[in-house]
Amino acid sequence: MSILDTILAAVPYIKKPERPPSFREKLKWTLIVMVVYFAMFSTPAFGVNTSSISQTQLQVLNIIFAARVGTLITVGIGPIVLSSIVLQLLQGAGLISMDLNDPQSKGKFQSIQKLAAIVIALVESVIFTLYGYVPINPAATIAIGALQVSVAAIVILQLAISAIVVIFLDEIMVKYGITSGINLFIAGGVSYSVIASTAQIILPSAAAAISAGGASALANAALAFGPLIFALVVMLISIYAYDMKVELPLAFSQFRGVGGRLPIPFLYVSVLPVILATSLIISLTVWFSFLSGVHTGPFANFAHFLATYSIQSSASSTGKTVSSTVITGGLFYLMSPNFPAPYPEPYGIGYSAYFNQLITGTSNLTLPWGGIVLVPEWIHVLVYSLTLIILCVIFGRFWIEMTGQSPKNVADQLQDIGWQIPGFRRDPRIIENVLNKYIPTITILGSIAVAALAILATLTGAVGSGMGILLTVGIMYMIYQQLERDNMLEGYGKLNEFLSS
Repeated sequence: MSILDTILAAVPYIKKPERPPSFREKLKWTLIVMVVYFAMFSTPAFGVNTSSISQTQLQVLNIIFAARVGTLITVGIGPIVLSSIVLQLLQGAGLISMDLNDPQSKGKFQSIQKLAAIVIALVESVIFTLYGYVPINPAATIAIGALQVSVAAIVILQLAISAIVVIFLDEIMVKYGITSGINLFIAGGVSYSVIASTAQIILPSAAAAISAGGASALANAALAFGPLIFALVVMLISIYAYDMKVELPLAFSQFRGVGGRLPIPFLYVSVLPVILATSLIISLTVWFSFLSGVHTGPFANFAHFLATYSIQSSASSTGKTVSSTVITGGLFYLMSPNFPAPYPEPYGIGYSAYFNQLITGTSNLTLPWGGIVLVPEWIHVLVYSLTLIILCVIFGRFWIEMTGQSPKNVADQLQDIGWQIPGFRRDPRIIENVLNKYIPTITILGSIAVAALAILATLTGAVGSGMGILLTVGIMYMIYQQLERDNMLEGYGKLNEFLSS
């Protein structure tokens, strides 16, 4: 631990503001961070052939990690999310024990998480560069003075530095901005994806259908808007779900007649279970891409049982044929949201072909002891759906324990403030028993609901990916609540200082 303390002391950090930033200052820092993020989002990494990248095939990866493969932001927020998942699992399993209610221990935990994120950023930069996610010539070199430097090394360095910059941008947002950097980057990336997909895919496809003429011209043009319609459906359902809540009556013990209500939202843990679950699933498909080079040896069958990769070609929005490394079989494939894009032709396979492939298509599953089994694609749908639901429930229950939203934590907070539930003695154990009737059940149901929405949107090919739409609605709802809270506290300076202390 002393060695770790020495290392943590050398990790840079963003200084916490001496006073709570005003709403205007938060907006300023949010704008600055977004400008820097989109500058990296739009800048291709030197040495990467971006014209050979199919962003459509990598859409889910891009949205979940707020990334754009081939640019400086290729790695995105993956290291931040993964480091959080790993440390929370270690904490939950008891392998590390830190009191997160103690400010000093909490600060140390956050420093360890940042160090882990930096290490993961370096590892993921190597994986993205050397295993086909960013197309480069591994043997190419470039002269820098008298030295011949590998292009792969230059790309790895760019991606790693950019990923570390994203880590600190997230820290700036947490301390000075409106919301966390993770939320902001995901919402920004999804918004860009929706606008770009509508302009580059849906509108040209609808125009092409009308230009073709014929009796089915209008029907085909309407079908071209299918992904946008499904996105709006998911958005409306998400907004309705966010507005559902259970309210428990409260009374202030020190003043008679003073009461209130404790709202327990249906989506109690918001979209965090989906973010964590999908990030874990996608990370498995990325991290194990090194298995694509295992073809011989005693572990070859087991490697292909976990994941099988192949090079796939598709047409980009510019009409060029692009290739990318895609997982096409194995256990991780069955767990992944890797489904063909049902966008209207010519850039997708069309809805008829898409649903036909889900019903009749197959993928290869190599058995560890030898032999190949053809797995129907509808089994892929079932395995992916069950995996996402189970992981969302696990992460939802785990998250409320980690973030102080469990019945016990909420009961202690109400006790400290002086609230009690009318008709019950003022005892945190009694309040906890009452909350135990609601919070665990709502957490499970809410986690299943967000997983089901994500599954629905993913399988219907909603533009911007259903996952992205779901995340963006949740993030915008949280930002709205934060803005409302900040606006209220602006008028109560002393209250703001008390809550920020």
